[in-house]
Amino acid sequence: MTEASYPQCRIVPLRMLKPETAERLLNSIVKVCGIRRMLVNGPRLPATVPYGPARGKPNPHSARRVITVGDTEVELQVQVGQVVLEVEDRGVIEEVRSVCDEFFTEIPYTLQEGIFMKTKPSLVDYAKYGPGADESVIGLTDPGKKGGLVILQGLK
Repeated sequence: MTEASYPQCRIVPLRMLKPETAERLLNSIVKVCGIRRMLVNGPRLPATVPYGPARGKPNPHSARRVITVGDTEVELQVQVGQVVLEVEDRGVIEEVRSVCDEFFTEIPYTLQEGIFMKTKPSLVDYAKYGPGADESVIGLTDPGKKGGLVILQGLK
């Protein structure tokens, strides 16, 4: 299980980020050593229209595209509204704060400390991954998502 002693922080920009901006932010964040887990959160961008008269038809949206974070290609399925990080110690949060201070020069942001990811397996984690789930995926499960998680290598 994931230890609750790992500090967590949440980066919340004033506005939703465009894919290009999110890609630049995430690439600057992954360069910081000591990040254990990262979660990108925001409103979902479905591939097909989920309801209404156009239900089932393709949903062309400019924010739904593939970005490169580190060496990994990631398909953005959400419009980035916040980035949640679990880090090794509080010193890493200060490094992340300095990266964000350099990055967010045109729009304001807040960096909050607290517990934003689950630290113990939930029923959804058990149902999706079983009793011997990898501790790095605990609390990152979206019950409605059909695909798996994107794991960035070298985040530790």
